[in-house]
Formats: sequence, structure tokens, C-alpha cells
Amino acid sequence: MIDAVASDYQDSISFVAVAGNSSESASRQRVGRWFSPERILWGYDESIWSLYGVRGQPVSFLITGDDIVEASWFGALDEAEMRHQLDILAAYG
Repeated sequence: MIDAVASDYQDSISFVAVAGNSSESASRQRVGRWFSPERILWGYDESIWSLYGVRGQPVSFLITGDDIVEASWFGALDEAEMRHQLDILAAYG
């Protein structure tokens, strides 16, 4: 669902999936099955987990252009709520 939603926001929001507990080569093999590589960037530096206090996955963060965490949640959101959260983030510019 994130991949489909990302296509509607690709001009205003960057999407990054951070690999966790995996090697870069294993993650690269899976990226095409999970996300469209042209829409969703793939991060391999697990240090981002400690930077944001991530203790498990899946977890999502919405971060403004000036690095403020606007929202975060553990688990999945339905599409309507995801779009609502992304609309709020896009409004920050």
C-alpha cells in the first residue's frame, strides 16, 4: 500500500525504507518485490534505528524538511489514515 500511495506524493514527499537486520545485498534483492525503486529510496545504514529510537518493525516516521518528526507509529495504518498523515506532512512543504 505504501508503494501505491507514494506514487501520489512523489513530487512533494521522499519515501525511504530502511533495511534492518539484513545485509545490503539481501535487501537489494527484495526491494523490487516490496517497493518501486523509482519511488522509494532504500537505506542501508541501521544507525538510523538508534537515531530515532526504533525498537522493532514495522515503524513509520513522518519527518519534515527541517528534520522535525511530525508523526510516528508502530504497525500499519489503513490507506485513508496514511493519506491523511501524508497530507499533513505535505502541508509543511
